[in-house]
Amino acid sequence: MGGTVSAATGTVGGILGVEDRPRFREYVVREHRPSYRYSDEIRLGAVLPERDVRFYEVPAEYHVRPGYRYSIVNERPVIVEPRSRRIVEIIE
Repeated sequence: MGGTVSAATGTVGGILGVEDRPRFREYVVREHRPSYRYSDEIRLGAVLPERDVRFYEVPAEYHVRPGYRYSIVNERPVIVEPRSRRIVEIIE
């Protein structure tokens, strides 16, 4: 029946808390990081290429578990597990 729709397009285990998502999105916009052009669909579990994608530290104030980074892909912020380069959360 009814369910809650997340503020993110998707998430695995809630990497970025619901309350932190709008502030984090504002932070990303203020930082003006370059966007990587990805030719495939941006979706959870997608693996980003080894070359040309930049990963950035998520500031501690956003309470992201250690080891995760963010990137900008097709003008959208995503949370990535950097060892696998797998998208684990897409921030809308």
